[in-house]
Amino acid sequence: MSYVDGFLLAVPKDNIPEYKKIATKAGKVWMEYGALAYVECVGDDVPPGKITSFDKAVKLKDGEVVMFSWIVYKSRAHRDAVMKKVMADPRIMPMMDKMPFDTKRMIFGGFKPIIEM
Repeated sequence: MSYVDGFLLAVPKDNIPEYKKIATKAGKVWMEYGALAYVECVGDDVPPGKITSFDKAVKLKDGEVVMFSWIVYKSRAHRDAVMKKVMADPRIMPMMDKMPFDTKRMIFGGFKPIIEM
C-alpha cells in the first residue's frame, strides 16, 4: 500500500499564477527524490457547508480559492526518506519563505490508505 501526504489551503485568486510557479518547481524536486505522484488542484465545485466544509476548514476569505493537493509515496518509510531529502534540498527553502498564501491556515498530514483500487 502507498502513503499520501495531503494539503488543504486557501490561495488569493490573484496569487494563483505565482502559486502554480512555486508548486511546479517544488513538484519537480519531490518527483526527483522519488515521489510517485504530485498533484495540485484548485477548487472548482467546492460548496460552502453549514457545519463544516473546505472553505470553513481554511477560513476562506473573499478573493481566495481552496487548493487541495497530495503527494503519493510507496510507503511511510519511503515518504520519510523522500521528505528528508526534499527538506535538505537548497531549492526548497527559498520557496518556503515566499509562499503566496497564508501558511497559518494550511492544513496538512500524512495518510495511510485503507483501500486502493
